[in-house]
Amino acid sequence: MIILTLNCGSSSAKYQVYDWETKDVLAVGIVEKVTVGGSFINHKAKGKDEVTFNHDCPTHTDAIDLIIKTLTSKDTGVISDMSVIKTVGHRVVHGGDKFTKSVIVDKTAMEAFTAMQDLSPLHNPANIMGIEAAKKVLPDVPHCAVMDTAWHQTMPPENYMYAVPTEWYEKYQVRRYGFHGTSFLYTAKRAAVLLGQDPFKTNVIICHLGNGASINAVKDGLSFDTSMGITPLEGLVMGTRSGDVDPSLPFYVMRKTGMSASEIESALNKKAGLLGLTGKHTDRRDIQAAAEGGDKQALRAQYIEAHRVKKYIGAYQAVLGRVDALVLTAGVGEFAWFMRDKILNGLDGIGMVYDPKKNEVSRTRNTETLISKPESKIPIYIIPTDEELVMTEDAYALMQGTYDTHTHFKYSFQSKDYINKGRAEGLVNDLKKNPALADIIAKPI
Repeated sequence: MIILTLNCGSSSAKYQVYDWETKDVLAVGIVEKVTVGGSFINHKAKGKDEVTFNHDCPTHTDAIDLIIKTLTSKDTGVISDMSVIKTVGHRVVHGGDKFTKSVIVDKTAMEAFTAMQDLSPLHNPANIMGIEAAKKVLPDVPHCAVMDTAWHQTMPPENYMYAVPTEWYEKYQVRRYGFHGTSFLYTAKRAAVLLGQDPFKTNVIICHLGNGASINAVKDGLSFDTSMGITPLEGLVMGTRSGDVDPSLPFYVMRKTGMSASEIESALNKKAGLLGLTGKHTDRRDIQAAAEGGDKQALRAQYIEAHRVKKYIGAYQAVLGRVDALVLTAGVGEFAWFMRDKILNGLDGIGMVYDPKKNEVSRTRNTETLISKPESKIPIYIIPTDEELVMTEDAYALMQGTYDTHTHFKYSFQSKDYINKGRAEGLVNDLKKNPALADIIAKPI
């Protein structure tokens, strides 16, 4: 059985093809610059060379069509035709408080996603377009929605309510929702495996650090608090998002510049963060190179980003009381050792003691690593996330009628013996290039 997962952004469409019988990833890729011109696809099929080629995609329907043609092509394909795909899993960023778990997409679900577009104007419209486009091409298979917000529905009111008029919550659903839930679910479950603990007796702090970034305090295996809020703008410094600012700041800038509310919203989401601080960079590698070259703005941006992450780690240790592990994940968390160095340096006082040499060695998406020193009271893990696998397993279980909330559902990766075949193959090459990696591979306790 073949399962397709799709993650449609405003101008992109990511995909993965998974063979349920062999438990193996057959292909992954992304169509970039959808709707904006100059579209191209980057495609990697198992056992074949990675390919990139241009193809105009004025709509998401065109992007889905391109993905299908690429997957079934004699040269780049991994399946004979689309009839072998039995279900499709879709990422939906904002599910509000309507969804506590993944669902089969029906009319009611689509109406709910549409109603929440005001809460996520940068994400939900693209997610909806992706679902509609995929349904046109694959009308006879179940389509499943996996919400970023569902994981966080276990937060208590004192953690998700804002100190604003209650009427705003009751009438307009103003509250903290949190995002990156699929990533947090995966890494929280994997952390429990590595710790050798019952997942529902495990407290961890997880830092999902990428172009979008957030932190999650997980208490007894459930989301307890998180840095993103009613939208993904709140919290950490991100690639183009400001994260936390004084709520009066937008009004001050509007008075000074004459900018409209929509212009301010766009600026804080698309022109702030690391891009705003450096004037030109969002990629941490570019910022690191600039900092090493003496660019003071780049160096300052790194310390501002690291400082914000440190503050949240300390705050979440306080609200959890007991922390069993600190976890870093996503692109920056998995590869940017120089940013991890700035974040972790100085956390000794709260029991998190990292090893700089181990930290520098850990640069892989193909294995989990332990980068803390033996004397560290709290272990520090790098756990590469796998949101696509969560989406795949949710979609399969929904199709089979065996799915439930994660408190009553067990994933394959919760097994002590779980192996990701693709990553295991990739690790062989990683170890050839970086032999020292073998010494820091994390093993279940």
